[in-house]
Amino acid sequence: MNQVQTVESEGFKPLLRNRNYMLLMGSQLVSNMGEWLYIIALLTLVGLKWQAAPWEITAMTLCMALPVLIGGPIAGWIGDRYDRKKIMVISDVVRVFILLGVLLVGNLIQIYVLLIVKGLMDVLFSPAKSGKIKEIVDPKHIDQAVTISSSIEQMSKIIGPSLGGLLMALFGIQLCFIIDAGAFVVSALLLLGVPGRKIVKQEGLTGESHHGVRVGQGEKKSFLKEIGEGVQLIYGIPLLLGGVVTICAVVLVLQMADSQIVTLFRLIPNVSEDLLGYCISASGLGTLIAAMFVRKLSWSTLAKMGAGATAAGLVFAVCAVVVVTKMPHLLQSVVLFGSFFLAGAGGGFVLVPFQMLLMKRTPEHMTSRVFGTVNSLTSGAAIVGPTIGGALITGIGAVPTYIVAGLGTAAVGGVLLLFKGRIERKDEASASLNAVPMVPESSTM
Repeated sequence: MNQVQTVESEGFKPLLRNRNYMLLMGSQLVSNMGEWLYIIALLTLVGLKWQAAPWEITAMTLCMALPVLIGGPIAGWIGDRYDRKKIMVISDVVRVFILLGVLLVGNLIQIYVLLIVKGLMDVLFSPAKSGKIKEIVDPKHIDQAVTISSSIEQMSKIIGPSLGGLLMALFGIQLCFIIDAGAFVVSALLLLGVPGRKIVKQEGLTGESHHGVRVGQGEKKSFLKEIGEGVQLIYGIPLLLGGVVTICAVVLVLQMADSQIVTLFRLIPNVSEDLLGYCISASGLGTLIAAMFVRKLSWSTLAKMGAGATAAGLVFAVCAVVVVTKMPHLLQSVVLFGSFFLAGAGGGFVLVPFQMLLMKRTPEHMTSRVFGTVNSLTSGAAIVGPTIGGALITGIGAVPTYIVAGLGTAAVGGVLLLFKGRIERKDEASASLNAVPMVPESSTM
């Protein structure tokens, strides 16, 4: 308890003094901002300048998502086996050339190819970054480290689209791609200041693993077996398994509605063109604030996730009702803005505690594989969700689909709250059986 109080009193100071961590977060900030600039510029180029059909834009989304879905576990295996710093630097350098290549393409097929290659680089970077955080941050400061990383992602979501629109208005689409390529150059340069990896074969892979199997002393494992260890670890820790099932279910159900948000907003008479952008920014702001404060709550991880999913789902259902309710435009806009803020905060309660738990309960030498597996599972949910949502909207309309998706998300949260005690007891029993140190889970709920 004294150690927890000491860590809380120190706040973020130890991380701010951690040069390696600050360089890594600087790299993430620059690359995340560049990513949003790239997305805005690409959608403007393809959607407005080239007048692509809706199905062609959908194909773009699939080209960005499929590498994560298919390549996540493999990228995680690479991140656990090789120097994560080198992987991130190589990923940044390749993305520089890909973005410059967009300036030379003349049709959508070439764009699709570049998107797939860039997706492969993205999927290599993400698990390597998660593993690198685990390498360079003291375990007792992991919660704060995840908070800062999540906050950077949400700040980029808020600022990035506006900055992208401003830069395009000032300099045009082509120069935006050049600026974005420059952002990845800066990211790679910052990463050069981060030390290389410890020799995991000597430090992380020797002795007893989580499942009591000795590794790293001349034992040779098959490629597929090493990839599968990420899934095995998640399955073997009830708390992680419950969290993964919950977050995949939340992503699946929310994406049924979230992907069709434009269809819902079309139902508002004389809707302002800026309202959607404001609501998306409000969602990002809510997630940012949740990321900053959720770790201070003394609830258990599953309690936070269940409450967040329930709140986000109910707010989504309310949004659908507000859209078709007759009220003054200003009041309607304010209610929608507030609803998206609360939905974003609920999403933060689901995502950030889960990331903290995942980081703390995963051994350093398996971090990339576990995060790669989780990325693949959530990407699969993010692909299936819009497909179901499109079919529902075609069949029953936008408002009923939003209500179904919202209540479905709330139901996922309710089920988790109902069974969290059983999952936590099973997790404690499993940890005791395998002699695994437990993550402190002080709970008042």
